[in-house]
Amino acid sequence: MANLLAIHSIGESLVSYFTTAYRAYQALPPDQRVDLDLSANPQFALVSSKELGGGSESVDPVQSRPALTLYLYRVTMNEHLRNQHYTGLASDAPPPLSLDLHYLLTVWADNAKDEHRLFTWAMHVLHNHQTLSASDLNDDGGWQPEELIQLIPAELSNEDLMRIWDTFQRPYALSASYIARVVQIEPELGQTGKPVVARRISLTNKGSGA
Repeated sequence: MANLLAIHSIGESLVSYFTTAYRAYQALPPDQRVDLDLSANPQFALVSSKELGGGSESVDPVQSRPALTLYLYRVTMNEHLRNQHYTGLASDAPPPLSLDLHYLLTVWADNAKDEHRLFTWAMHVLHNHQTLSASDLNDDGGWQPEELIQLIPAELSNEDLMRIWDTFQRPYALSASYIARVVQIEPELGQTGKPVVARRISLTNKGSGA
């Protein structure tokens, strides 16, 4: 199980994986790859709500284009594991916090060629690499060697997708949703002793004698 930095660790790990995968792809011999022929090397970034949010205080989510961003727009309890006991914990220990992370993968480009080719490449990467093992995850999350995070496409309707972009107050950018599951966080992080479940007060009458 992971620690309280697990959610951020997964986002950063995905960005690092995309960066490494793109460099590895570009390093392949020409006869083993299709040249994406992008206008520049893409930027990969994990972005916040403020960076995507619109209005007078909005900022550009990327410094240069083409770029691919990852935005965590929803976190849900995993319905199958939310109350399931974790093997290895004491029998009276609470179950771990089991979460599914919903990400919006978005491509930013100044022309259709960069947009379509980078987006296809990114989806192809996730299609061929549908899990993050401990070797893919950075150390911040405190991951155990046996842990595995699944990456699956999310069934996000056009209406839901448009609603997200309406909230941002930005023109729509080509996007797809993916779920990272299951993130299990230790149930008793930082606990130094057993919780107090009852208070017992004993009074003794010492008296002063007659």
